[in-house]
Amino acid sequence: MAWAMKSGSNLERVLRAGHFAFTGELGPPRGANTSKILEKTKHLKDCVDAVNITDNPTAMVRMASWGASLIALREGLEPNYQMVCRDRNRLAMQSDILAAYANGIRNIVCLSGDHQDFGDHPDAMGVFDIDSIQLIHMVRLMRDEGRFAGGEPIDEPPRMFIGAAANPFADPFEFGVRRLAKKIRAGVDFVQTQCIYNMKKFSDFVARARDMGLLDKAYLLAGITPLKSVGMALHMQKEVPGMEVPEALIHRLKSVPAEMEAEEGIRIACEQIEILKQTPGVAGIHLMAIGWEHRVPEIAERAKMLPRPKV
Repeated sequence: MAWAMKSGSNLERVLRAGHFAFTGELGPPRGANTSKILEKTKHLKDCVDAVNITDNPTAMVRMASWGASLIALREGLEPNYQMVCRDRNRLAMQSDILAAYANGIRNIVCLSGDHQDFGDHPDAMGVFDIDSIQLIHMVRLMRDEGRFAGGEPIDEPPRMFIGAAANPFADPFEFGVRRLAKKIRAGVDFVQTQCIYNMKKFSDFVARARDMGLLDKAYLLAGITPLKSVGMALHMQKEVPGMEVPEALIHRLKSVPAEMEAEEGIRIACEQIEILKQTPGVAGIHLMAIGWEHRVPEIAERAKMLPRPKV
């Protein structure tokens, strides 16, 4: 990659050194009790290079991402601090970025955010002052040019390693690669994808991005979520927009006894990770365990992702 070391991020060092990266995810609690965060960090520590701390996902109120990120940092986990555009204007966003950086957070993942209609406060006003591409550009401006969005100088710029999300399966298919290109032009450093089950279609997405030269400019981390059951697979297939679960995977889960469905789901995830390791242009895995943080060490071990590099 062409850019110089800027952020002091462990994830950046791992990727720049050419290691196959491994990130995880941690959802903050629906309250002020930190015990659930501490329990999750125990399972993730030493298994991942960084962990995404989600920002009110599905528009449900949770502990602030920056606050949970500081707890993770204190426990020895590097956070990928998520920020959505739904809830803040650009003044609040820039303030939060400065505070996060001042407290040791070195990665940020810029997202649009799920619409508030889907959450527990459907009457809340969505802000959406800027979108995720504009947020990426704003963070890059703060980092690389030392300026706020309004043009004024920053006394100490936040040297963040900038991340974003991509959905390889959104319709129309061609739009996904073009949107990825826009995010890379805006200044993103790494991109984590939606959960992947249709490996053929994802391979086509990666090939298009590679042919456009996009993967020479940003690191692509492929999203993996182990299927816990046939019911979960059917829900993903029928109810989650932009998700493609092939019938072959559902048939495979149905072919084992009910008590073995979770084990089969982990086996499928490990097989996918092995394929992705061999896919040119894929720089790592983003594992979204969704309540299975306690099984991340097992998955990491079985997928031959341990030990994590020390850089």
